[in-house]
Amino acid sequence: MSVGYFIAGTDTGVGKTSISALLIRHFVAAGWSTLGMKPVAAGCVWQDGVLCSDDVQQLLAASNVTVARELVNPYALLPPIAPHIAAAQAGCVIDLDVIIEAHAQLQQQAEVVIVEGVGGFCVPLNAVEDTADLAQRLALPVILVVGMRLGCLSHALLTVQAIAARGLVLAGWVANQIDPQMLEFEANVDALKQRIPAPCIAVVAHFNETSALQETPAGHELFAGFVSQHRQHRG
Repeated sequence: MSVGYFIAGTDTGVGKTSISALLIRHFVAAGWSTLGMKPVAAGCVWQDGVLCSDDVQQLLAASNVTVARELVNPYALLPPIAPHIAAAQAGCVIDLDVIIEAHAQLQQQAEVVIVEGVGGFCVPLNAVEDTADLAQRLALPVILVVGMRLGCLSHALLTVQAIAARGLVLAGWVANQIDPQMLEFEANVDALKQRIPAPCIAVVAHFNETSALQETPAGHELFAGFVSQHRQHRG
């Protein structure tokens, strides 16, 4: 039985890819065959005649199953702008059916599929559908990445409301300190723990000036604990 999660973010640039890769690596370390999927990636670059995303590369590097890049990333878009605009500039339309079919194929090849969204939870994907529609179609439990910086409390709580409004299960959330100078970081994490009706899976903090991320020791234990609960799904 395949296990999967949809990784949503409170905004763009909050570390969804870093958190997705961390989660993938934890599942791999626990002995699961695991794949990452980034259905839509904007801001790609040309490499050997193919549009490639650094985000997608990070997910592929963390995964322990080899599949066609086109399944992992059905839509690779050149400009780093809203995906529906980037797709229009490329002369295409992002079709959720294409993504759903690619995801179904990935589920046949791995025990765990971690699907990373694009931008914030409600960013438009085409003229009538957004990332929230995609999450709803995939019907996966959601893990919310909260970019910890000034203003994050409202962004996080509004996103939690949007996830609930779509009838989706919020499996947990991650506090990702994208601003290393954020004042009262711990107090803000505590405020979210009191208000979000789902467990805090991990706290991830900056550790140097290059904005690289590492898990706090407590965060490592929480990630490992989250992954360990899935052992019961195995036959």
